[in-house]
Amino acid sequence: MQVSAKLAYVLVSTAFLIGMANATYLNIEGPVAGTLYNNGTIYLGKVAPGESFYVLASATTANSSGYLVNIGWNRLETTELPAGWSSQPSPLYQDPMKMKITVSPNAPVGNYRILIKAINVQNYSKLGNISIIAYVNVSPDVFNVKVAPTDINTGIGQPTNLYVTINNTGISDDPFVISATGLPAWNQTVSVISLHSTKNTFIYPVFVNESGTYPFKLTISASTSPEVNKTFDINLTARESLLNDYSAITQGAVLSPIVFAPAYSVMALISYIYKTYGGQLT
Repeated sequence: MQVSAKLAYVLVSTAFLIGMANATYLNIEGPVAGTLYNNGTIYLGKVAPGESFYVLASATTANSSGYLVNIGWNRLETTELPAGWSSQPSPLYQDPMKMKITVSPNAPVGNYRILIKAINVQNYSKLGNISIIAYVNVSPDVFNVKVAPTDINTGIGQPTNLYVTINNTGISDDPFVISATGLPAWNQTVSVISLHSTKNTFIYPVFVNESGTYPFKLTISASTSPEVNKTFDINLTARESLLNDYSAITQGAVLSPIVFAPAYSVMALISYIYKTYGGQLT
């Protein structure tokens, strides 16, 4: 197939212009990373109804000639959001630019489209603006949790630590809340931060002032999304006994001068031997 000289010139010129246009990009740094050109698309991740997340992007880009412009983009904002959602643009001249997006608390589960624009204020660097399309998946399934131990033997009035490991698989950094229900005179609520794409372990102490067996529930929930929660059944048995006093030492419950540390070590060893090998204290 033969191509006329004029048509060839048009094709080459068009390719050159496309290449020039593609030289200007937006470098997304969070919650996922990617370099996008105008009208490019990116999947950001999962978020629950009512939660907020941040989109971070570098202010650095290149002009149409391919030369770097260190502060080319001056603001990041959204120009199209699903109904009921809200956003806060990044402050002017922030680097990296950080924009907040809040999902509607009534958003049904599904995939959503967001139009994001990077702006060169007053076109000072001759970059114009660039728009990208971002997708997020709205789902309550944004974290995993492990709790240990689930069966507790302790003394009366002796705090025992529960270890709560939160694996945040979503893109929100909103706090999680740890709470217990079913324990007499104990209603402590703890707010913790487990950043997106991280796994963190938190200590949650529990205790009772009377002997007995207390089944209770430990709940971990997202502070901004009631739909995001997981509940665990825990069994706590408290009784007066020397063995439980010794066992409490291994939970870090006894606070006394350091000079007694050697004695504590012996007591903890006695408790371990008893529980492991079925020995008896006399």
